[in-house]
Amino acid sequence: MIRIFFLLSLLLLSKVGFSQEFRCNVSVSSSRVEGTNKQVFESMRTDIYEFMNNRKWSDNVFTTDERIECTVFIQITQQLSSDEFSGTLQVQLNRPIFNSSYNSPLLNIKDNDIQFRYVEFQPMEFDETGNSNPLTNLLAYYANVILGFDYDSYSPLGGTPYFQKARDIVNRSQNAREKGWRAFEGNFNRFWLIENMTNKAYGPFRELLYRYHRLGLDVLSEKPDLGRSEIADALKNIERVYRSKPDTYVNRLFFDAKSDELVNVFSKGSTDEKGRVMTILTECDPSNSGKYQKILEQKIF
Repeated sequence: MIRIFFLLSLLLLSKVGFSQEFRCNVSVSSSRVEGTNKQVFESMRTDIYEFMNNRKWSDNVFTTDERIECTVFIQITQQLSSDEFSGTLQVQLNRPIFNSSYNSPLLNIKDNDIQFRYVEFQPMEFDETGNSNPLTNLLAYYANVILGFDYDSYSPLGGTPYFQKARDIVNRSQNAREKGWRAFEGNFNRFWLIENMTNKAYGPFRELLYRYHRLGLDVLSEKPDLGRSEIADALKNIERVYRSKPDTYVNRLFFDAKSDELVNVFSKGSTDEKGRVMTILTECDPSNSGKYQKILEQKIF
């Protein structure tokens, strides 16, 4: 009987251990803050790491190898009181590409205006009906954004439930003291990110995430011409979004993550393909037009 109980316990622990979604690396830097107890920032890093990696964020079960690789980097720029801090937060998400050791950058976003309270040794709890804890509110928002982008890259509009959860957090935070949750506080904040991702007008961008990754990059190793062709065709979606409204958050997000990768992919393309892609890239991402010239410099023999 004891042996059976032991085996059942191991099975249960194994299932719980394989259920979480993230393998999230967390860094907290306090180099700009002087004269404080540095141990509190190490405790903060540990608590955020456990919050992101040990909490269940979806109804799906992930094996260890399936966990989503991401990074959360918090730069503390000011300690406002004994337990209140402000700074920046950067989120990076990479997606493994089938039949390859390559990880494609899917999201690289920096939030320049975060503010929260953190009390060492106090449990980090997330209120799914309110916004009583600004730090867990912020982390839960970005956890769902990460899931939304990841799921969109594997199935058409697959991230919808997670973008909706992030939108719910935004809606509950309209009266929050902290900045970044409201439309009038800037064009590139948490409000506008999730507005773009849930607005049907920007649906072509979300379709792009699927076609670019699942139909393009995932077949590139076995059928490079087909994969590049699909990516080139998918880029017409970002062109549609750009021509509809050039100054959108999703346009910036895409090229922040993908500009270097696009150079690498299309440097191996045909002359005609390079020309078509360059037309889109230089129109939609003029700030990186010099970088894209490298596509034309690579000769194909």
